[in-house]
Amino acid sequence: MRTLTLLSALVLSTQSFAPLRNDTMHLTVLSSISATEIAPGQKLSLAFDITPKRNMHVYAPGKHDYQVIAVKLDAQPWLKVAPTAYPPSEIYHFKELDEKVETYGHPFKLVQDLTVLDTTAAKKALAAGPVRLSGLLTYQACDDKVCYAPSKVPVSFALTVK
Repeated sequence: MRTLTLLSALVLSTQSFAPLRNDTMHLTVLSSISATEIAPGQKLSLAFDITPKRNMHVYAPGKHDYQVIAVKLDAQPWLKVAPTAYPPSEIYHFKELDEKVETYGHPFKLVQDLTVLDTTAAKKALAAGPVRLSGLLTYQACDDKVCYAPSKVPVSFALTVK
């Protein structure tokens, strides 16, 4: 019985929950979180599975001044946010400017690792009960003819405290 309980706990702690879908004119974003029940000291991950629409690309980190796609979470006293993990990018060649820029034009995933702090201030903030993790996925998209205004995709997860 103890083995089954430990196995069930392991499955639940690593379970990913149904992703939230957002469609914009530029891309489709599936946002998910590794757990919706949290406790001090726990590590979590947010994942953003992003599919650019046909002929669209967004900017990856690189040697350019364009707006890089980014995760911007609202500050919380109970949360430590690690830098976003970016996959390798592709080089897009702007023929008109003869410019080569790091982009994502095919499906890709961003991962944002988080840690629920185990401090007095964090425990006090979490003591009130359910909390919300929210923020934005920001980006600028372009197709082969037009660069569109920067966009924001809201992301929000309701979390319960163990």
